[in-house]
Amino acid sequence: MMNPCAPLLPDEVISRAQKLNVPLVLDGVKAAGIDIPNGGCMDMEIMPVERGMTVVGTAMTVETANGDNFPIHVASYSVKEDGYVMVIDGKGYKGRAYFGDLIMGACQAAGFKGMVVDGCTRDRDGNIELGFPVYSRGFMPRGPIKKDEGSINTPIMCGGVRVEPGDLVMGDSDGVCVIPRAHIETVLAEAEKKLAYENKRNETIAAYRKAKAEGGELPQLAPKWVLDMLGR
Repeated sequence: MMNPCAPLLPDEVISRAQKLNVPLVLDGVKAAGIDIPNGGCMDMEIMPVERGMTVVGTAMTVETANGDNFPIHVASYSVKEDGYVMVIDGKGYKGRAYFGDLIMGACQAAGFKGMVVDGCTRDRDGNIELGFPVYSRGFMPRGPIKKDEGSINTPIMCGGVRVEPGDLVMGDSDGVCVIPRAHIETVLAEAEKKLAYENKRNETIAAYRKAKAEGGELPQLAPKWVLDMLGR
């Protein structure tokens, strides 16, 4: 089954998300009280091929199994706009790699911003050389099969998270999160509040370091919420 891609998320949404990171956005989910599987956070095993890889984009979904990458090939050549992140429900299969640097290179050329797979990849060095963000459960040199059509642009589960076409996908060195399209504005607003709080905390920490180094009066280092919980 192959459905059309969902509309790309607005540039303004992508730009705001790019100023954040995965932990901040997940804190935004928590602060907003949104009830979604795993709070939108994929399993800890789904990590970037190389530390420092980051991706923000609109979800295009693929469902397959047993190391079959035929649906991934079909999806790779079907986009007409730049900005999608291919999110693949590979059922956590570890017996074969779902794809390597040839598909990665083709997806990069087609305009994908990155790929996330609940399964394994291969050609790690080639992937790093491409500089293309890929997130997987690990590496398996054994190659894929090509058999079934699978499903493209249908709701899937990937890494314990429900993903629908058009959702916001973010990945960095800490892992991957997915935010349902209907909740993006609320979550980003809460994440931006958390970013402002963290910036102020960093200013306080820097001021404490400076005062300590210069032998001056030390400012309060503990945040107010800690003092409140201690009754001070």
